[in-house]
Amino acid sequence: MSKTGQQFDAVVKQCKDIFIKKMLDYGSAWRVMRNSSIVDQIFIKTQRIRTIDDKGTQKVKEDIGSDYIGIVNYSIIGLIQLELEKDDRHDIPIEETSKLFDKFSFQAKLLMENKNHDYGEAWRDMRISSFTDLILMKLLRIRQIEDHKGKTLVSEGMDANYYDTLNYAIFALIKLEEKEHHAV
Repeated sequence: MSKTGQQFDAVVKQCKDIFIKKMLDYGSAWRVMRNSSIVDQIFIKTQRIRTIDDKGTQKVKEDIGSDYIGIVNYSIIGLIQLELEKDDRHDIPIEETSKLFDKFSFQAKLLMENKNHDYGEAWRDMRISSFTDLILMKLLRIRQIEDHKGKTLVSEGMDANYYDTLNYAIFALIKLEEKEHHAV
């Protein structure tokens, strides 16, 4: 397995561990959320990262890594909600949710591997701030698709944008981890 593949898997494991612990605390309360609310949750986390980056300071002493983890997990929640759109259950068993998490993180990894093949891992030369901006752009695209009742003429759908937000957040987490190791 490639270095990127190993790093991707480590980040997904970290995100899933938090996701499962929150499921144990709260169950699948997120099932009541509409897509627009999920997008707004990702927006809030991304906007916080951008604001801290722009101002160079922060008042809430929570690291931005936790926000990127939240972006990963809410992106997967968005994908799960799209998958279960016609399923009106509010309580999804943790085992089922865990399998859906694995399914969507695996699909995101396949997408990442294919894009890395074509783009030569260009993301490694990008700034973390660019991932933040790209996530914000993808969220605005999802909002536009929502405004058009899910219809697009030539563009990818909401799911493709969720996969991109998921992968950009994972790339940011990988780069933050590498930055931390270089600082030690």
